[in-house]
Amino acid sequence: LYAYRRQADFLIEEGALPQDVDRALIDFGLPMGPFAMADLAGLDIGWAVRKRQAPTRPKHLRYSPVADRICEMGRFGQKTGAGWYRYEEGRRTPVPDPEITALIEDVSRELGIERHPIPDEEIVTRCVHALVNEGAKILHEGIAARSSDIDVVWIHGYGFPRYRGGPMFYADAAGLGAVLETMTRLEQDQGEWATPAPLLRELAASGRSFSDYEG
Repeated sequence: LYAYRRQADFLIEEGALPQDVDRALIDFGLPMGPFAMADLAGLDIGWAVRKRQAPTRPKHLRYSPVADRICEMGRFGQKTGAGWYRYEEGRRTPVPDPEITALIEDVSRELGIERHPIPDEEIVTRCVHALVNEGAKILHEGIAARSSDIDVVWIHGYGFPRYRGGPMFYADAAGLGAVLETMTRLEQDQGEWATPAPLLRELAASGRSFSDYEG
């Protein structure tokens, strides 16, 4: 999940806005996008985790400060009436907030990132392929016995669209070479965050799929 969310954070620094990312992933079939979901769960929870992790976070790897800045403003999501979005009294509908747009644009400038339009297809590809790459690590490490276990968790636990068969099945159908290409491209910018999983490399090179892997 964190690998998926990390791409969403980087995408908004590069040119998308929270509503763009959420819309693209809802159109893909998910019930909610990552930013609306974060507002529902409460931003202060993730903030507390990030603050504990800060002393050991690798300094050479890219880190998005946007979520931290939002929390510093006292915006913790739906429970405070504002987070990535703002919420009208008594309603849970996310409303895009110009204040957050300005904050994101300021962070992009601070980081020296030139913002540009990002197509929905690129948003979905980066988020989902990063998720699949993490799934490949979990499978190779034996945390999951088979790729379908990961699919079941994502379909029933996170609302991954059933008609796509789960993230690992979806990747098998699309071809693992496409996932490897995405992660290789992202690795050039993000380093270790996006390094292709060894199992992904192995299966893509041999023309096999996750469903073929037996550990």
